[in-house]
Amino acid sequence: MKIESQLLKKLLTLNGEKERLKELLRERLNECGWKDEMKSLCRSFTRKKGRNNVTVDDLVHLITPKGRAAVPDSVKAELLQRIRSFLHSTAL
Repeated sequence: MKIESQLLKKLLTLNGEKERLKELLRERLNECGWKDEMKSLCRSFTRKKGRNNVTVDDLVHLITPKGRAAVPDSVKAELLQRIRSFLHSTAL
C-alpha cells in the first residue's frame, strides 16, 4: 500500500496534477467558508490565550483535527473523483 501511495504521489507531481488538485481544493474550501471558519477559530483561540501566549504549533495542534473534520464531504468526493479520473486517464 505504501508503494502504491508513493507511486500515486510521484505521478500526480510529475504530471502537474498535484498542483491543479491543490488549487481546486483551495477554491472549494474558500467557496464553502471553510477558510473563514478556520481563521475565526484561530482568532478566537488567540484572543482567549492572549496574542503573546500562542505559538504556531499551538494553532496547528488546534486546527488540524478540526480543519480535517470540517472539510465538506462533497469536496472530498470531488477530489477523489478527480484522482480516479487521473488514474484512469494514465491507464494504470
